[in-house]
Amino acid sequence: MTPIITAFERSPDRGKGLARDMRVRWALEEVGQAYAVRLVSFHAMKEPAHRALHPFGQIPTYEEDDLVLFESGAIVLHIAERHAGLLPDEANARARAIAWMFAALNTVEPPILELATAGLLEGDKPWTGQRLPLVRDRIRNRLGDLSARLGDADWLDAEFSAGDLMIVGVLLRLKASGLLDEYPNLAAYVARGEARPAFQRAFEAQLAVFTGTPPTG
Repeated sequence: MTPIITAFERSPDRGKGLARDMRVRWALEEVGQAYAVRLVSFHAMKEPAHRALHPFGQIPTYEEDDLVLFESGAIVLHIAERHAGLLPDEANARARAIAWMFAALNTVEPPILELATAGLLEGDKPWTGQRLPLVRDRIRNRLGDLSARLGDADWLDAEFSAGDLMIVGVLLRLKASGLLDEYPNLAAYVARGEARPAFQRAFEAQLAVFTGTPPTG
């Protein structure tokens, strides 16, 4: 069965590749797995039919035969374990790649999401002006550690892996903030991820949903 993923019918990011289905699309493109997409509206996401797939009424979801998954990290890990190309064969390197996947979602992403929340949803609150600098500094702490770990390497652990895919996917959210530019090696790291043909195909497919233009690839 061709896997089916769900994505926003009308993405809040206006096709910039920030919605979490982008990570799943990218993983599928990296391993050469064809997939289908079912678009859902914000209303449909909260209906029982979609909540049967995702109990929190979000995207993405993943369906393949009798398997249903939710949460982008879990879906990408499943894809990486089922197909060659996203996890190393050597056991310790494989474990390290998975550790970076967890770090992306549990350590790096939370303060980045706080920035989006503070700016978009709390911008009219009287305390936002005091909160934003604190959030930005928490992000800088994470980026500083990540920058030091990456150094001048192309990827986090020798070869590109699902760990890099998830970290790059998280860091993409910072491009508009200017924070990423404070760490040139991280900005270059994200650019390398974006330059991968699989990323380009996934990005074009997600953008096509917003523009209504079929992807060329």
